[in-house]
Amino acid sequence: MRVKGPAAAFRPQTGPMTDIKRSAGLLLFRRTGSGVEVLLGHMGGPFWARKDAGAWTVPKGEYEGGEEPWDAARREFREELGLPAPEGEALPLGEVVQSGGKHVTVWAVEGDLDPADVVPGTFTMEWPRGSGRTAAFPELDRVAWFGLDAARGVVVRAQAEFLDRLAVAVG
Repeated sequence: MRVKGPAAAFRPQTGPMTDIKRSAGLLLFRRTGSGVEVLLGHMGGPFWARKDAGAWTVPKGEYEGGEEPWDAARREFREELGLPAPEGEALPLGEVVQSGGKHVTVWAVEGDLDPADVVPGTFTMEWPRGSGRTAAFPELDRVAWFGLDAARGVVVRAQAEFLDRLAVAVG
């Protein structure tokens, strides 16, 4: 996989705060007769089950200081979707800070996949809260292709910036 341009060595901003949560992800996109479409995942678990707007995300996940963000993005794509990270030219879309303070770095890669092929990873949590029981939930309970305008209506608010940057990058 080739990472394009001067951002090939892109490193998120660092500073004196060591407790900043960081995530990295890959935004898969494809060109169709009606325009660019992006693959987003609906966040799994009981909190997101009945939500749509703001409940869709770029496949991504947290990483720690010793891991390169690009490597984390590829690893997280595989973990969240159960499919290998796509090959192709990586377009750096930079970093945004989500409302909870998490710093998210994303690259876009052109490719295609059938959402029916996705086998999501899982996480466990106490559910119902306070019950003492643990339940497993999918990281992403479904994935789907969206046109850029439709994606802006469902994606986590801060991540809409990645869609705007992708639109500029691919024309």
